[in-house]
Amino acid sequence: MTRPGTPDAFIRNEREAEIAARADRLASIFAERAPKHDLEGSFPFENFEDLKDSGYLKLTVPHTYGGEEASAYEMALSQERLARGDGSTALAVGWHLHMMMQLRLSRAWPESLYGQLCKDVVQDGVVINELASEPATGSPTRGGRPETTASRTEGGWLITGRKTFSTLSPILKQFVVTAGIEGSDKVGAFLVRSGLGVQVAETWNTMGMRATGSHDVLLQDVFVPDAETIRGLEQPAAGTPSIPTEGTMLHIPACYIGIAYGARDFALAFARKHKPNSLTVPIAELPNVKRQLAQIEVDLITARSYLYQTADRWDKEPENRASLRTDLGLAKYIATNAAVRIVDQAMRIVGGLSLSRSLPLERMYRDVRAGLHNPPMDDIVLTNLANRAIAEAD
Repeated sequence: MTRPGTPDAFIRNEREAEIAARADRLASIFAERAPKHDLEGSFPFENFEDLKDSGYLKLTVPHTYGGEEASAYEMALSQERLARGDGSTALAVGWHLHMMMQLRLSRAWPESLYGQLCKDVVQDGVVINELASEPATGSPTRGGRPETTASRTEGGWLITGRKTFSTLSPILKQFVVTAGIEGSDKVGAFLVRSGLGVQVAETWNTMGMRATGSHDVLLQDVFVPDAETIRGLEQPAAGTPSIPTEGTMLHIPACYIGIAYGARDFALAFARKHKPNSLTVPIAELPNVKRQLAQIEVDLITARSYLYQTADRWDKEPENRASLRTDLGLAKYIATNAAVRIVDQAMRIVGGLSLSRSLPLERMYRDVRAGLHNPPMDDIVLTNLANRAIAEAD
């Protein structure tokens, strides 16, 4: 968390200051709970009650439905601050914020269905996510066809399959499922409600991000009425231009650079106080430790600058959003790789004590590595950069 009274150059106005202050308050609370949930691999239900009570869950809901209609910049700012306290909670709620903002921009849902979702979020604190990953397909960004199937039945569809990496699964009352449409090469999307035929299999037992509740969700002949079918057999014609929404994915780099910021603050505080009996000054005064702190600052300042610059451009240049896709990927690449280096450097400063579970660094070290496996993956980002350079040269 940011120390009281410390200015942040990326807070530009009063609204952003209020958004950041709320995230800071929540982060302070969540930081106290994080070790227990990490150790147990348990879901932080109480954190989401606090997020609901604070209004955080409606951050990206439009004004017309009672939300705060946050920009990509404001969402990134809030998520980075929240992650300084607890990376798992920040990443988990980030998928909800991303989806609500994505729907706000794309208007891909029927307005009545979308409006009801917004009301559910604002009034009841409902959270939502899209479940797309599967054991056989891996990341949906790789283009694999879902093995989950949707078969036609009277008045709607029956959905059967298994979804993995289903973040927020312990509290999802409604969620979107992608499924291959039986007898067709098309892939549909359906709003599924928890209940008959829906089961959460508690499979999430990982090295990092242990408290995101990203279990498997099993579906067996789950009925979805036609009124809650988002994309069925009738789909946009090939070549239909899509509305760019990739800026909503900036919640991912914001989360990981937030975790790294927390590690930086811990290492800095430790170095300023720790004075072995072989020294007359704290280790922060040693030239080698100053170099390590400086390397952290280089990575942190570079990553935050590119993240917020890209978010600002995406907000202010709607006509250029399609061309900013490569830059958005680069923001994620820079932030997640910098986060890994920052936490590693922080642990080197603190030394062997950093391995102790009584300190947050070993959890942060495990958590930031998860960012390497969130989309877009490094190889895709680098390929896109190379292709852009080649195209520009041509």
